[in-house]
Amino acid sequence: MMTQTLETTDVKEARRSRIAQFSGRAATIKVGGSSITGIVRAVKEDKSGNTPRWLVTVVEKPRTA
Repeated sequence: MMTQTLETTDVKEARRSRIAQFSGRAATIKVGGSSITGIVRAVKEDKSGNTPRWLVTVVEKPRTA
C-alpha cells in the first residue's frame, strides 16, 4: 500500500474527500490531470495563503487486473 498526500483548492473535491473519510469507503480523488483511488485518511485545511487549500492523505488501493 502506498500513501500519498494531494493538494487541492477545489471545495467540492475537499468535501467529497471528507465525506469518504468519515464513511470509511474508497474514493477517487481527481487532482491535476490524475486520479487516485483509495481510502482517505486525512483532510486538512491550510488557510495560510490567500486561497484556501486542502491537503488530502490517501492510502492508495492496489489495482486489480
